[in-house]
Amino acid sequence: MWLLFAFMIVPIIEIGLFIQVGGIIGLWPTLAIVILTAFLGTWLVRAQGALALSELRSSFSGQSDPTEALAHGAMILVAGVLLLTPGFFTDALGFALLTPPFRRAAFAYLRKRVKVQSFGARPTPQRGNGATTIEGDFVEVTPHDTERGPTKMSGD
Repeated sequence: MWLLFAFMIVPIIEIGLFIQVGGIIGLWPTLAIVILTAFLGTWLVRAQGALALSELRSSFSGQSDPTEALAHGAMILVAGVLLLTPGFFTDALGFALLTPPFRRAAFAYLRKRVKVQSFGARPTPQRGNGATTIEGDFVEVTPHDTERGPTKMSGD
């Protein structure tokens, strides 16, 4: 229900802002601002996204909880979509999501509302620690053998 409300109210807000800003500064400066914020937003999303990706990689390599890094990455992705959407309201929300303090506050709010039951990684089997060994036979195929097509193994 709230999503339907958002799809109805956001365009109304955007149209109202376009009319107000266009009436004050004119059509061409208004369109120039919209295009400029799209380019600036794209550049900022790339920079912030690269930082979020490096944080995610470090959390995976350190085997720590990647929840915050994933949430920051998702918020940066949403910011990119909002910044590419023409409008002043969506640009304001997109630029807000690109600021780390706003993302941290949003993450803290979401963390209170979402309950994570468990986080963990499955151990990977390593040699010499009782891992299962699967035995098999092989036949070495030379390049000359592959020219004749598939070969039959003994017992086929």
